Amino acid sequence: MPDEKMGETRIRVLLADDHELFRQGVKAILTRVPWIDVVGDVANGQQAFEHCNSARNLDVVLMDIHMPVWDGLTATKVIHREFPEIGILMLTASDTEESLFDAIQAGALGYVLKTSSPDHVLESIQRVYRKEPVIPEQLALRILTELAPQRKVHSPESIEPLTQREQDVLRQLSIGASNQHIAKALFISENTVRNHVRNILEKLHLANRVQAAAYAVREGYTLPPVPSEDS
Repeated sequence: MPDEKMGETRIRVLLADDHELFRQGVKAILTRVPWIDVVGDVANGQQAFEHCNSARNLDVVLMDIHMPVWDGLTATKVIHREFPEIGILMLTASDTEESLFDAIQAGALGYVLKTSSPDHVLESIQRVYRKEPVIPEQLALRILTELAPQRKVHSPESIEPLTQREQDVLRQLSIGASNQHIAKALFISENTVRNHVRNILEKLHLANRVQAAAYAVREGYTLPPVPSEDS
């Protein structure tokens, strides 16, 4: 179940999908959630970018991959480049590795299937809002392994050493663990986890958690995959 204790925080969401019946169905679900504001719904990727450009008040975009005019991958690349503060979550019928890898390469933080439960979609929106990747575990290692060599390596002299606790958190990041999972695994608060993640990114000159996970895989800071909730 998603965490409903959001306080006064409201996540502003844009929905982009060319199938109106599906789009309106998702919108109806999201508008009933007290901590979500659906600020718009559009039918193609170009409209999604135009909305981001004009509204400038978005937190998360739920983006279909296959749309007319601009497809979701094209729109994701442009939105991520122009508005990196906006989290993008791909909402798609495809569960192929190629689609997921392309989405991550384009700048998305992950994706969920259109057949996912409402609870899973809501939890994924929260994770993307917190800049946490949403990547199926069976594909995470392949994605991180392929991303790792692409990261420019800074000289050892420019990298500040990580504390033991930061190394522990980095190992958790290598498997795509959420702040909640890391906090439980290391017996610390989620706020402490956020502080450690921020310090890790600053020390390693990295932009986000996906890059941190790729760094962890490349440098050997790894753990066994997180067990599925269904197992």
